[in-house]
Amino acid sequence: MSESDPVPGGRPGDVERATALSGELTGQGVHGVVLAYVDTAGITRVKTVPTAKLAPAAAWGVGMSPVFDTFLADDSIVTTDVLGSPDGDLRLYPDLDRLTVLAAQPGWAWAPVDRITQEGAPHPACGRTVLRRTVARAAARHGITFRAAVEIEWVVAREGTDGDAFVPAVSGPAYGAARQVELSDCAADLLAALAAQGVDVEQFHPEYAAGQFEVSVGALDPVAAADHSVLVRQTMRAVARRHGLRVSFAPAVLGQGVGNGGHLHLSAWRDGTNLHAGGTGRYGMTAEAESFVAGVLGHLPALTAMTAPSPASRLRLRPSQWAGVFTAWGRETREAALRIVTGTTGVRDRAANLEVKPVDLAANPYLALASVIAAGLDGLSASAPLPAETTGDPARLGADEAAARGVRRLPVTLTESVEAFRADDVLREALGPVLADAVIAVRLGEARSVEGLDDDGVAAAYRWKY
Repeated sequence: MSESDPVPGGRPGDVERATALSGELTGQGVHGVVLAYVDTAGITRVKTVPTAKLAPAAAWGVGMSPVFDTFLADDSIVTTDVLGSPDGDLRLYPDLDRLTVLAAQPGWAWAPVDRITQEGAPHPACGRTVLRRTVARAAARHGITFRAAVEIEWVVAREGTDGDAFVPAVSGPAYGAARQVELSDCAADLLAALAAQGVDVEQFHPEYAAGQFEVSVGALDPVAAADHSVLVRQTMRAVARRHGLRVSFAPAVLGQGVGNGGHLHLSAWRDGTNLHAGGTGRYGMTAEAESFVAGVLGHLPALTAMTAPSPASRLRLRPSQWAGVFTAWGRETREAALRIVTGTTGVRDRAANLEVKPVDLAANPYLALASVIAAGLDGLSASAPLPAETTGDPARLGADEAAARGVRRLPVTLTESVEAFRADDVLREALGPVLADAVIAVRLGEARSVEGLDDDGVAAAYRWKY
């Protein structure tokens, strides 16, 4: 076979397009392309190719072992019946539609990849493929599309001041002007880089915890939203590095205190109409939107195996810290796991959405979004009723009232999340058996890796992994 006769896996026309892009990138001073995907443990793994090799990458893919599907965050390896051996190979095919010149890494471009077998079939453990499949099924079966965004909370530390300890790079109170001023130069460069890369930033502000900030970006289709989550973090790392700073997206960098979230915002649409606004249900939701929310609510315990997948996630998921650790929903209720966002009068038809709060950035964003959508569609298909709203802090409900409302604590340990996931046929089917088994093996491997560590030890083990 010749390069003009590529194996199945690339998209039609990609070779010719990549050839043209290679010339354009070279003309812009780009020398290499980062090919990125997120593994089961939530770590972004990459390979790179010289710009001149972009066309062969589009034609044939770039090799990478499937063993990474069962890597843990510390790079040790667990196994399943299918994955974890040194055998086999996959091909990484860049999505040229998402190829982006990296403003904070001169000489480099970036593209997310689809992972394809050597025979040209989608790899069953490719999270990006699973999300795309889930979205396609929603459109085919329900006529529904989605808009999604991933919030990014992170902490900024001083580089090299105390080994691997966390030393905040800024001072000042939560949401304080002093903190914004101290990071002003770095933050301005970050906003400029994101704008140059076509990322629509809606808000940037200091957050609650020491050295913590948050960026909110505009909603996109779910695959693009997950891609942007990866791209934005790549950019944050690069900008911080150029300012002598270090960033962490870990769920918790300390054993105590508020951690970093990665909340999902999601809205379902049909024929250009937002199902979360203009309806006759609570807070303007349509009946389908209420059932979608009910589906997510019902699957929340199992969802935490995808949305809060690290032992460090448990340091963040504590009551009364706005992390959403109870199976409850409410309008603008930041202690409930599901927050109904109606938006301001005048823009509700565009802005209304569901926020899923027990999510952090140790999560693979493709798996998290695919699982949440699958859970919501299960509720929609069953016309599931949405239970009563919870206001205030669910932790303050008495046992009898909580039971009457169906409000219960989400799994406290990662092992409990795995057991809930094992028992959830809907979510396991959405991921498929190969990926579901990988999720179980990796989560249990992470849990074993921290046995005997106290909270500070767990935080230290994952502080700079994400």
